[in-house]
Amino acid sequence: MNKQLTLSLLCSAVAASGALAAAPQYQIADILTADAPSASRSKEWKPGAGIPLEVSGMDWMPDGRLAVATRKGEVWMLEGVLAPTPDKVTFKLFASGLHEPLGALSDGDGLLVTQRTEVTRLRDTNGDGVADEYLSAGGGWNVSGAYHGYAYGPKRDGRGNLWVTLNLDMGDHSANKAPWRGWGGTIGPDGAFRPLAAGMRSPCGIGAGPGGDMFCVDQQGTWVPATPIYHLRKGAFFLNPEGIAPQSLPESPVKLSANVPTKLPYPDAVHALPEMCPPAVWLPYNKMGRSGTDLVLCDAGGKFGPFDGQLLVAEFTDAKIGRVFLEKIGGEYQGAAFPFLDGFASGIVRLLAAKDGSLMVGMTSRGWSSLGTKSYGLQRVRWNGDAVFAIREMRAKPDGFELVFTEPVDPATASNPASYVMTSYTYLYSSAYGSDEIETAPLKILSATLAPDARSVRLRVEGLRALFVHELHAPEVRSVGGRKLDHAEAYYTLNRIPKP
Repeated sequence: MNKQLTLSLLCSAVAASGALAAAPQYQIADILTADAPSASRSKEWKPGAGIPLEVSGMDWMPDGRLAVATRKGEVWMLEGVLAPTPDKVTFKLFASGLHEPLGALSDGDGLLVTQRTEVTRLRDTNGDGVADEYLSAGGGWNVSGAYHGYAYGPKRDGRGNLWVTLNLDMGDHSANKAPWRGWGGTIGPDGAFRPLAAGMRSPCGIGAGPGGDMFCVDQQGTWVPATPIYHLRKGAFFLNPEGIAPQSLPESPVKLSANVPTKLPYPDAVHALPEMCPPAVWLPYNKMGRSGTDLVLCDAGGKFGPFDGQLLVAEFTDAKIGRVFLEKIGGEYQGAAFPFLDGFASGIVRLLAAKDGSLMVGMTSRGWSSLGTKSYGLQRVRWNGDAVFAIREMRAKPDGFELVFTEPVDPATASNPASYVMTSYTYLYSSAYGSDEIETAPLKILSATLAPDARSVRLRVEGLRALFVHELHAPEVRSVGGRKLDHAEAYYTLNRIPKP
């Protein structure tokens, strides 16, 4: 039975705010973290327990409330989270008894959440603020008792299609030969799951990117040498073949034309299996994080700094956020990953943009290892308007790269080839858990040409290699005022070298 409970939290910890560890231009405020004391608690809650807000899904309701799903099966409605100082936030329990919902989407007629077994529509028909209808809105995939048999979403792409992704089963009772573990697809108007893409391991976060196409962040593990970001589309096979058995079913759009290769450098594996689609971007292990969990398009109209049109990517183990610039070469996505924000309270699971240009960050350690100091929490990040000096874009060219900066650069340092260091590398594609960087080679910077507006530099680079990661360090580059880059690293996934 639903507990109808409204709590008001008024606490000093909630009002605390400060700059993120590596980005003083971005301010963080706690909405609720594991240690936040509560001014008033129902007798149903044990002293000191507060609300276990282990965030697993978030979305805004039409009336401005923030719907927050938790991994333990509840949905809370929060009000007041966008106040200038969130020192008073109300929490009302909206739904309970769900099976580990790992996403939430306001959909006009209620709230959609994805449980392990189905997409469920939650509706409040009598207006008391509590869901009284739990309606099945979609499903049709195998569900076992296996650990990690998660389902993620739903999210809509730019064409209105409703997407979900399915984790591979792991541990006892796994049933990856049954459909559709490790697949992603859409929920049709009839509620049926339509498989579209295969070869994923733990596709925890999905979201629409620039142009409305759907993207997904997976996690390093068996067959997945480093964290990838995929462009989801019909017929794509990515990395992990453990759930490929349903390709024999008539409704499968994926039909592999050869055996899955193994123990090959990744570029060779792509050439050996025509259906294997390279990730749009690799997030190198440790350098960009260890366990990617979510992504959201920065579309704040300049209210979140100079990064509109880029993906913000959540990282669980390191409790941080990266950013990704995407471009299309030969009709396919590729691009660069950059470090961005760190110092969050717990392992990040969900990101959500707010209408005021801030970013909601939902967290839970779930008992796993995270650099955050809290068990769970919800934080809000705002840009304070101060200048950000960063490499905004890294664009591929036939003979190198173009770097686009957020501020004008110093001509002496930016046009000096010695200010830049580049290497390229790939990974070993195999059933092993992750991979070291292999076939690493230095790249020679032949020239660095500064644009007339001093905001971009054209690097001519010797030794570009398709399907390799190209790692850039620019520690000597300065702004016109002599400032160092906030982050001097970039990691470009060069799937295709542009034609001259």
